[in-house]
Amino acid sequence: MVVNGRPMKRLVKRRITADISDFLTFPTAGDLASPAAAKPFRAAVRAFLTKHARLPPPSSLFPHLLTWQILFRIGDLAEDDGGPAVVCLDVVEEDVARSRSVYCDQCRVVGWSSNPVTAKRYHFIIKADGNSIDGFNKTCAGCGDALHMSDSRCKSCNHVMTAEDVEDWMYQQLDSTTHLLHGVIHANGYGHLLRVNGREGGSKVLSGRHIMNFWDRLCIMLGVRKVSVMDVSKKSGLEFRLLHSVVKGHPWYGDWGYQFGAGSFSLTLDDYNMAVENLSSLPLSLFQSQGRKPRTRLQDLISFYQSVSEKELLNIRDLFSFLLNLIHDGNRSPLRVDDSPCKKLKNGSRALCSWTIYDIKRVEEAMFKVLRAVSGSAWVSWRALRGAVCRAGTPELLDYCLKEINGKEAAPGMVVAARCISDSGAMEYRLEPGSAPILSSYGPLNRFPMGSHPSNERVLGDLRYLYECMLQPETIVFNMAPAKRNLAVTSATKILDCKQFVKDYHPDHFLPVPKENAVQVLCEVDLMEQPEEYNGQNPPPPELLILPADATIADLKHEAMKAFQEVYLMFRRFQVEELVGYGGGVGEMDRGLLLRGERR
Repeated sequence: MVVNGRPMKRLVKRRITADISDFLTFPTAGDLASPAAAKPFRAAVRAFLTKHARLPPPSSLFPHLLTWQILFRIGDLAEDDGGPAVVCLDVVEEDVARSRSVYCDQCRVVGWSSNPVTAKRYHFIIKADGNSIDGFNKTCAGCGDALHMSDSRCKSCNHVMTAEDVEDWMYQQLDSTTHLLHGVIHANGYGHLLRVNGREGGSKVLSGRHIMNFWDRLCIMLGVRKVSVMDVSKKSGLEFRLLHSVVKGHPWYGDWGYQFGAGSFSLTLDDYNMAVENLSSLPLSLFQSQGRKPRTRLQDLISFYQSVSEKELLNIRDLFSFLLNLIHDGNRSPLRVDDSPCKKLKNGSRALCSWTIYDIKRVEEAMFKVLRAVSGSAWVSWRALRGAVCRAGTPELLDYCLKEINGKEAAPGMVVAARCISDSGAMEYRLEPGSAPILSSYGPLNRFPMGSHPSNERVLGDLRYLYECMLQPETIVFNMAPAKRNLAVTSATKILDCKQFVKDYHPDHFLPVPKENAVQVLCEVDLMEQPEEYNGQNPPPPELLILPADATIADLKHEAMKAFQEVYLMFRRFQVEELVGYGGGVGEMDRGLLLRGERR
């Protein structure tokens, strides 16, 4: 716990951090593969807290909301003052019987409400400011000023803080949407990922991928069964579950094994997969053809990115994949171009390109002629220059030459300059005094100056515009066949209607790393007398028991009773009467009898 009013993160900097685990690698592969990790969640979480967490204070105001704290260093990163970068993971152990919210809304949404109410919930939280929830600062209920936890009266407004005020503040911390990580796991191993906020969500150091990697490894180590997530993630203000599904075929959480859980309006997994495939495979040619009508900004953008891509962009998935890669790479350096115009197309359908050096020179000379004819320092748009030489070669060859022409000598002492228009993202060209670039053994140097390519901000703006025109159901453009547009709108709507995704960590119900000389038993209950609160619910999920190889039937019954009493509120007086289906004539104290039956 914090021992004074200063944040824990600052205190840690005075300590040697060699014994603090690395957030970026914890738990390690060795930790996950060790026999000690082979425990069901109810036991694994206790062992985890005992080994790694700081004990809650014995004088805690709310024993039904115990806050455990675990510190992690972030790789070898250091703060501005030279101290190590440290993050605090809070584990709030909530006693459900005394909680303000006994029933779980997330379980109801994902379809797990038939499970009995568990006795405890564990909240795993990383605050945005890096400090602990159970620090020594609380918020005054009267004026909102920060108070020391020991202060009962606010010095600013003289408001007297009651225990109820402090409890309200604690629950506000649990409900906050600003946490970098907030996951909750019930005592039976079913959980929900409520919040992941990376750099766009306020994180200064940790990315969303860093946080998800940590969460996934932690769930594996703790023996978590299933975790649900409601995907409402945003990327630059766009619905990321739609954008990522189009590019990768699954939502962002799918990178960690989260799969379709439930869709609105009775949508199924097949409906979701079909919608993703239909939308992502729409050819870009649908948006390009509109007869003799003037070209639109959408068509210019599609043509521009097709011309600068080294891989042929044929459909929506290709286009948005290329844009996201540009943003990911920072778009700070020129695209790498091979000497051969055909070499870079080896992965596309134009691999059997028949262009010759003469063909390229012919088109370039035609472009040089147009630029020389322009008076003064006027710029020529990409569309106008392409249209002026449209008869000189195929559309693919024209696009290639437009991409390559920048920096080439058009006349003695004059070279082609190119720039990106800030409003539309299209390219413009003109002649400027200068000399051709110096050739090296690797080809021309500085073929694409920085000014000839759109900035990261420009690509991001283009991404938003293309998203609205091609993916957003309400704003998808009309310049395509009605049937195709209806298909695009319907598919995008279905993808957006699918928000619930689930990861099943143990689909076969057994732990992957059994302890030596141990037996794993999956225990189900068959109630002879149902309590009133049971109300016809389905039986609880089976509980995994790990027993020694020489365990007796009596040992099995005792462990089963203890497990169900510990996990579920309604089973606190649960008693095991008999082992259903086990052969008769067997003494309960006979050792090793479990090995005679089916085991894992």
